[in-house]
Amino acid sequence: MTIPTHPDDQALARLRRDFRGHRIWRSVRSDGLLGDWCATLHDPSAGVDLTVIQDTAEALREALLVEAARGKQRQAAR
Repeated sequence: MTIPTHPDDQALARLRRDFRGHRIWRSVRSDGLLGDWCATLHDPSAGVDLTVIQDTAEALREALLVEAARGKQRQAAR
């Protein structure tokens, strides 16, 4: 028997797999529903901004790709 998974859970798992330098999570809105997609930097080589917040998983992925490039630039400058 397979247990159906919500597409958001799958997207969250993919983001966590692909961006290990960040802690990826969903905010909870005041009404108790899931809100924004958030990433908190744990590995300084993985980005620059300490927290990245976007409306969708896709937008967070795009922002984290930019963060990864910024992190590489910062490491190269050292």
